[in-house]
Amino acid sequence: MRIAVVGAGGVGGYFGARLAAGGHEVTFVARGRHLEAIRDRGLLVRSPLGDLKVPATSVVATIAELGPADVVLVAVKLWDTEDVAAQLRDVVNEGTRVISLQNGVRKDAVLRRYLPAQNVWGGVCYISAVIEEPGVVAHRGAMQKVVFGPYDDADTQRAGGFLEACVSSGIEAELSSDIERVIWEKFVFLVGLSATTSAVRQPVGVIRSDARARELLHDVMAEAVNVGRAAGVRLDPDFADERLAFYDTLPPAMTSSMHHDLMQGNRLELPWLSGSVVDLGRELGIPTPRNQTIADVLAPYELGRPDPDR
Repeated sequence: MRIAVVGAGGVGGYFGARLAAGGHEVTFVARGRHLEAIRDRGLLVRSPLGDLKVPATSVVATIAELGPADVVLVAVKLWDTEDVAAQLRDVVNEGTRVISLQNGVRKDAVLRRYLPAQNVWGGVCYISAVIEEPGVVAHRGAMQKVVFGPYDDADTQRAGGFLEACVSSGIEAELSSDIERVIWEKFVFLVGLSATTSAVRQPVGVIRSDARARELLHDVMAEAVNVGRAAGVRLDPDFADERLAFYDTLPPAMTSSMHHDLMQGNRLELPWLSGSVVDLGRELGIPTPRNQTIADVLAPYELGRPDPDR
C-alpha cells in the first residue's frame, strides 16, 4: 500500500515507520532540522516495542512532491490543518483516502472544505511519542493504537485493506462503524487532561487528588459531553463520570502535550480544545463556563511564551 504521512513528528513518525517496516511504501513530509536530519541519516524511532529505521529516501519537503497515495495520514499540529488541506487538494485523487490522526473535533470539517467528503475518513490515535531530537522519534510506553473509519458505509471494503496494513505492520488498530463518537470520546478526555494540567501546571495525580481541581476536571469534560450530545453525537450522558473514574487508573505523573508545550513556551492547541468547546457551545446554545475560564486563563500563552516587556 502507498502511504503518505504529512507531519513526521511523534505521531506521524511512529505510525509511518511501523507501516514502512511492514513493507508498505511510505513517504513522509517533514520540515526544518527534522527534515534535514532524516535526509542525512533516515528516521529513527526508539520504542519499547523495538526500534525502527526508515531510509533517508522516504522524506520530501512539500506535499506537492508526493506521488500517488492510497492513504494520506495527517499528523500536523491543528493550526496547520487549513494549509495542509488546501495543498492536499492538488495531490488527492479519487482513490485516495485521507485520515487525520490529530486532536480535536473540527479537523475533518476543515479537510472536507477542500476535499470531496468521500475522500475523508475519521481517525484517532492513542500514543505518547515525541521528536527526541532531529531525525529521532521517541515512543514512550507500550500504548500505540489507531482507530479509524469511513463516514460512508460504501467504503468499508477499502477501509478493511488499510486495517490489514496496520495490523500486519504491528500496529494495534480498529475499524469503527461510529467514528464520530470515537473522535468525541477522545476529545472529551483530552479536553479535560489538557485544560486542567495546563491551567494548574501539574500532572494528573495532583489534579485528581485535590477536591476542587477534580471537580474542575469533571466539569470541563461534562461541558464537552453536553456540547457533543447537542451536536447529535451519541455520547453517553454519564460519559464524564466514566472518564473521571478512568483518570484514577492513570499514572500520577501523566500530563498532556499542551501542558508540555506551555512549559516549553511553545504555541498551544487551545483554540481547538477548550476553545472548540466554547465555540461550539455558543453555536448550539450550550453553556460552557468552565472551558471559557480555561480559554481565558491560557489565552496569553496561546502563541507561545508571552513577552512581559511588550
